[in-house]
Amino acid sequence: MESEGILLGMGNPLLDISAVVDQGFLDKYDVKLNNAILAEDKHLPMYEEMTSKFKVEFIAGGATQNSIRVAQWMLQIPGATSYMGSIGKDKFGEEMKKNAKLAGVNVHYYEDELPTGTCAVCVHGGERSLIANLSAANCYKPDHLKKPENWALVEKAKYYYMAGFFLTVSPESILLVAEHAAAKNKIFATNLSAPFICEFFKDAQEKVLPYTDFVFGNETEALTFAQVHDYKTESIPEIALKISQLPKASGAHKRITVITQGADPVVVAEDGKVKLISVIPLPKENLIDTNGAGDAFVGGFLSQLVLEKPIEECVRAGCYASNVIIQRSGCTYPEKPDFK
Repeated sequence: MESEGILLGMGNPLLDISAVVDQGFLDKYDVKLNNAILAEDKHLPMYEEMTSKFKVEFIAGGATQNSIRVAQWMLQIPGATSYMGSIGKDKFGEEMKKNAKLAGVNVHYYEDELPTGTCAVCVHGGERSLIANLSAANCYKPDHLKKPENWALVEKAKYYYMAGFFLTVSPESILLVAEHAAAKNKIFATNLSAPFICEFFKDAQEKVLPYTDFVFGNETEALTFAQVHDYKTESIPEIALKISQLPKASGAHKRITVITQGADPVVVAEDGKVKLISVIPLPKENLIDTNGAGDAFVGGFLSQLVLEKPIEECVRAGCYASNVIIQRSGCTYPEKPDFK
């Protein structure tokens, strides 16, 4: 199999500033656990405060970039994955490049004058809340994508993944790649990513959904999606089924919806049927934090999808990867995977 550059991701490269915080800090900044939001003015002081008040770790993040890094780790095939997004010309940006190289991902960053984007990861009782200050990540433009050396990555790839978060930055770039995928019968995957994407970026999301062959998400996002689209149900299997049956731009592949539910089974809707697949149980005391768990699930899943493995195997790999990541801080992993 010709695997060089088989999987391409595009998204918001962010440096995670991660710390275990107290309830007072969450309340002060009006932050809810198990949520992801874009920073408003009131959140901007929190990055400094976290750094001075708590023990922080700086970890290369950004949802799509995490998934691509995990897929690369699972595959252990040099250069199998590529990634594009926008970073700043600063030390965080340099850190990001170094990290991507170490991970073996072929990155083509656009470099902007603004500082590299950051994401506050507030961990409390093992749960996480994400507050993203996009900064440079918000500056990605289709012009960068259209440069021959970058579009070459699109031409080469057979699988594409872009988390929903990129809808807030460059829906135009997403559609360029999505339309290419549909025209060439390639596989395009996305993620509901966060309740606010489903609520406030509904129109952009609806334009992309017809091109998607795989839609990932968690139960909270699925419930928000169902509310916004007036599905009149809170049953995750039903919602997953409805998403899988939304109209499609190309008939070459049927859409498959994959919804994770934390420790509960993964819901897979395909071809008018729903399967529930159990996750690997983890004793509470082994849980470090859930940051990157959903990203890792997608990364593990995609690593087997590009090898053309059956969906059950893809889910099993997703569960394996997320199980590894929740026992570590942030979206980090040991040197080699132990997935059999």
